[in-house]
Amino acid sequence: MDGQGPRSAWFARVRPRPEAAVRLFCFPHAGGAASSYFHWPAALDGVDVLAVQPPGREGRLAEPPIADMPALLDCLVAEVEPHLDRRTLFFGHSMGALVAFELARELRRRGLPAPERLYVSGRRAPTVPTAEAPLHALPDPELVAELNRRFGGLPAAILSEPELMALFLPVIRADLTVLERHAFSRDPVLDLPITALGGEDDARAPESGLAAWRELTSADFVVRRFPGGHFYLHDRREAFLRDLAAMLVADLAIGTAPGGAVP
Repeated sequence: MDGQGPRSAWFARVRPRPEAAVRLFCFPHAGGAASSYFHWPAALDGVDVLAVQPPGREGRLAEPPIADMPALLDCLVAEVEPHLDRRTLFFGHSMGALVAFELARELRRRGLPAPERLYVSGRRAPTVPTAEAPLHALPDPELVAELNRRFGGLPAAILSEPELMALFLPVIRADLTVLERHAFSRDPVLDLPITALGGEDDARAPESGLAAWRELTSADFVVRRFPGGHFYLHDRREAFLRDLAAMLVADLAIGTAPGGAVP
């Protein structure tokens, strides 16, 4: 246990801070992995960053990806619960925003501690319908073409390597299945603050779609937009992380001490 909670394949910690008073769980986008957040701990002093690593990617390649939201939430509740012994925040980007939101609701249903604040990034509220056709059942060539069209191109390293593509496609297909088959339920609104973040040029999460998260909480609500598109937080990582660190200080009154401790 060593003060970090039990070790789990579901979380990657590149810089564990077991003494930190705040834990930040980071949920990846569809097809993404924990490595999306590996640079974050260095910029967020005083925060224990746990990057969520779903099965089927990076160190969990041998495990089949999960293609069902209830099953995903069941796993996450079991893995997150032992780590809810201190102030907790959820940050999710794109698909990760929806997963973080639904996990917060599932924790409440089960009478477990909820996060202190929810940061939803790069995704419209689940109350806002989409006119886009579903992707998860498309044959591989059509799926790749549509992913390129909608998201601005897959990484060249994946497109040029058949072996990597063979690993990537089942993961993205499973994630899209989670998203596209998910039925939003009108539970009572959350009573925790929500901050909705997005890129100024992200057509998939326009300001109106971010603002729609307002109706899903009875607590404080803020919209923050940043230069860039759908992956603004990665494309301008250093600037975004400076802003995020300032947000955490303002939202939680975090005071840091040398070595990342919170006095």
